[in-house]
Amino acid sequence: MLKEFRDFAMKGNVVDLAVGVIIGAAFGAIVSSMVADIIMPVIGAITGGLDFSNYFTGLSKTVTATNLADAKKQGAVLAWGNFLTLTLNFIIVAFVLFIVIRFMNQLKRNDAAKPAEPPKPTRQEELLTEIRDLLKKA
Repeated sequence: MLKEFRDFAMKGNVVDLAVGVIIGAAFGAIVSSMVADIIMPVIGAITGGLDFSNYFTGLSKTVTATNLADAKKQGAVLAWGNFLTLTLNFIIVAFVLFIVIRFMNQLKRNDAAKPAEPPKPTRQEELLTEIRDLLKKA
């Protein structure tokens, strides 16, 4: 059973998937930081200093706080500002992945469009060609 598990875990697809997940998590952290630290502050400045991450709607009358952390302690809230931020994260990640995949497909098409060089003749074929040419001269 351990041998089967080792064989399964060491297959190329599993290792490729693991690398993809790790790189994807790191890429997600970068995009999250870009949205939270760069894009959302700019949008907040354009809209008059609004911070979307603190936008919420209280679902009960006991919620009187003005920030999300305190409001969650008081009762149930719809944190729609946080949802908006995460949705923006997703859209940016999806767009960047689209651009990367499009670029990779374009590179593949360019490689496929290049004519392949004919294979170099083997030594035996070169000798046969020389013999043929000598016979033509004779």
